[in-house]
Amino acid sequence: MKSTVSLLAALCLAAGSAFAQAPKDDKAAARTEMREKMRAAHDKAEQACKGKAGAEHRDCMTREMCAQSKDPKACETRAKERQARRAQVREACKEKKGDDLKACLREHRSKK
Repeated sequence: MKSTVSLLAALCLAAGSAFAQAPKDDKAAARTEMREKMRAAHDKAEQACKGKAGAEHRDCMTREMCAQSKDPKACETRAKERQARRAQVREACKEKKGDDLKACLREHRSKK
């Protein structure tokens, strides 16, 4: 009985250590790689847009980030659409505060 329990414990320990050393999931590695590329692109855009403020900085960041994408024109179009959508939501919810503001934002976010 003692030897069976010891054998079972050794097998569990061996299986656990083998599982812990298994290669990482390919999807997780791809996500990590993409995140690092985005951080590098953002840092590069920040350096290019340093010293600008407000709308000028926002437009510069959009241009710089999209310049590094596969399809810069499509990227800029999507960015302009997102900015217009945010402006609409901001206008619709500007009078609200607290929980009413959260509900308004949630409502408009779900309308995409």
